[in-house]
Amino acid sequence: MILYAVAIFLSAFLLFQVQPLIGRFILPWFGGTPAVWTTCMLLFQLLLLAGYAYAHALATWLRARRQAALHLVLLAVSVAMLPIIPNESWRPLDDRYPVLRILALLTCTIGAPYLLLSSTGPLLQHWFSGIWPGRSPYRLYALSNVGSLLALVTYPFVFEPSLTLGVQAYWWSAAYLAFVGGCACCAVQLMRSSTAADTAWDAARATGTEAKLPASAEQQRTREPVVYWFALSAVGSTMLLATTNQVCQEVAVVPFLWILPLALYLLTFIICFDSPQWYRRGIFGPLLAGSIVAACYVLEEGPVASLWQQLGAYSAALFAGCMTCHGELVASRPNPRRLTLFYLTIAAGGAAGGLFVAVIAPAVFKGYWEYHVALVGCALAAIVGYGRDRRSPLYGGRPLIVWLAIYSGVVVLCVYLVKHAWSVDADAIESDRNFYGVVRVRDRSDEQGRSLRELVHGRILHGLQYLDGPLTDEPVSYYSRSSGIGLAIEHHPRRAVAESDDPPFRIGVVGLGAGTLAAYGEPGDRITFYEINPVVERLARKYFTYLSHAKAPVEIILGDARTQMQHQLRENRPQQFDVLAIDAFSSDAIPMHLLTLEAFELYRAHLRDDGLLVLHVSSNHLDLNPVVLGLAERLGCDAVRIVAEDDRTQGQYESEWLVVTTNRDFLTTPAVISAMLPWPDDVRPIVWTDDFGSLWQVLGKPEELSSDD
Repeated sequence: MILYAVAIFLSAFLLFQVQPLIGRFILPWFGGTPAVWTTCMLLFQLLLLAGYAYAHALATWLRARRQAALHLVLLAVSVAMLPIIPNESWRPLDDRYPVLRILALLTCTIGAPYLLLSSTGPLLQHWFSGIWPGRSPYRLYALSNVGSLLALVTYPFVFEPSLTLGVQAYWWSAAYLAFVGGCACCAVQLMRSSTAADTAWDAARATGTEAKLPASAEQQRTREPVVYWFALSAVGSTMLLATTNQVCQEVAVVPFLWILPLALYLLTFIICFDSPQWYRRGIFGPLLAGSIVAACYVLEEGPVASLWQQLGAYSAALFAGCMTCHGELVASRPNPRRLTLFYLTIAAGGAAGGLFVAVIAPAVFKGYWEYHVALVGCALAAIVGYGRDRRSPLYGGRPLIVWLAIYSGVVVLCVYLVKHAWSVDADAIESDRNFYGVVRVRDRSDEQGRSLRELVHGRILHGLQYLDGPLTDEPVSYYSRSSGIGLAIEHHPRRAVAESDDPPFRIGVVGLGAGTLAAYGEPGDRITFYEINPVVERLARKYFTYLSHAKAPVEIILGDARTQMQHQLRENRPQQFDVLAIDAFSSDAIPMHLLTLEAFELYRAHLRDDGLLVLHVSSNHLDLNPVVLGLAERLGCDAVRIVAEDDRTQGQYESEWLVVTTNRDFLTTPAVISAMLPWPDDVRPIVWTDDFGSLWQVLGKPEELSSDD
């Protein structure tokens, strides 16, 4: 028993440690968007399904000795994939087929180890039931979820803050070797007990004399509820991934915000599979109803809601919804004879939820509406569960008035969510969604009655243009002439004293938005935009005139900025930018890979010696001052903080920009000196690297600065 418990626990721990670890490796390669993690989760769920199918096939078609022998061979083969460090050759050079590339990359990097880890729980439980036929294996499933939860909780608090990615990968690989040894011992034990195990399984198949289940589950077993299992698992998986998308698009795409929803999801499995008594419909039904109301509230508030309000409401709805789905799963579980089929169906439902969120929803929805679907699905799961329970007063559809009241509530929820989804796009001229998020163009009037057009990514403004009047071709919103980027361009010493035979004044921008910064171009200048999302370029050219009216030539390079800049350096084409602006936030989420030491060294390689690196750090939830200050000090540069005040009469929005440079002439310019603000007293420099960085270090944005629309 101990050997099986250790092997199952270790397999689950490694299974969920590798998820954020491998996600951290590839996140910078694909633009740091929430869809990277969603796609990773899809592959994890597909491999989980394959692992459960493999376990079910072995349990169904092979005798004990052959099961053990085949599994030993595959364990030995999987060791050849260690260590689990993605090869740099997988790094994309363009934006084509990101989902397929991620799936292929992960399959070739961790496919075999992950599949075998996935199969361990149901397979070893099946072996356990054959060797000890009188003992229930279901608590081993709860133990595996404890291992999974422990892996997720320790990653952001123990492993990520203390170990680099490379060291994490080697430690994981070493632990996998230990798992292979433990699992091999279980296989050898099965081979030694193969005759007894085969006899027990044959008898169970012939007579159905396995350990009995609670009465309610035993009664439901004859109903063949495979479709019901599948639906409950799919709804829970959809709720998990939709919640992750909802949170990450407004904060940051970092392991902690991947792990929190996944940990809650696993916690519900642990609670429900430990004992059916933990799930009480009378408790979790009202909790689900209340948490859905809270989730609808923060949906309505959008980025105005605080970080803690969003995390609290979304987490409560996820926990209550998944407790409902998984509690109903346990209430309808079969006896151990159908254990592998049960787990296989759960895995298939989970994969279906992943396909819906990662592939289908982006193709058919214009917004992140899968979260709306998940809320309704959880509500329906609760209703169906009540209707299936013989002990429930609602069993069999009675009393009718109560059912009508419940269904009326669901109808009200559906109407609200449809109205909310429609209202987000109600004033949009065009809305488009792809791998990199949701981008909308909308027209409205400001407080002075002037017509303007906005580009919105998620819920956050990414540029606007006035449609008529003196501000039409002026840089406005966060990019006004009084902003940090405006001062950097207009007061750069080379711009002020440029001669006709001087090299062109070069402006680089990471993040296109509406193309506002093209308005600063003068004849003889050169402007280069790096933009990862082709939809943004299309909308900027179609609905805004900053690019077409620019006085300087404008080049737009599609793809991840770091990847493209590295490619330029490999071709010996440093760009020699005088000003390089970093403004590539997706919605209100920060791409951490653009704020690391390696990224700053790359920027410096593309800047002139007296160049200015200017970073837009306005954020609702995160204080990036310590990171930029720490990186500037590491590179031997000065860093100054420029905050533009809100002046809507001039189209100017409050914004915070940080300028990193060694250019003393710029830093002593009177206009720049007058715009500088002192660093907050509590700022302590932090250095992020590609291997090392944590969201916890910057959580908690000062209240006086925000970037909502």
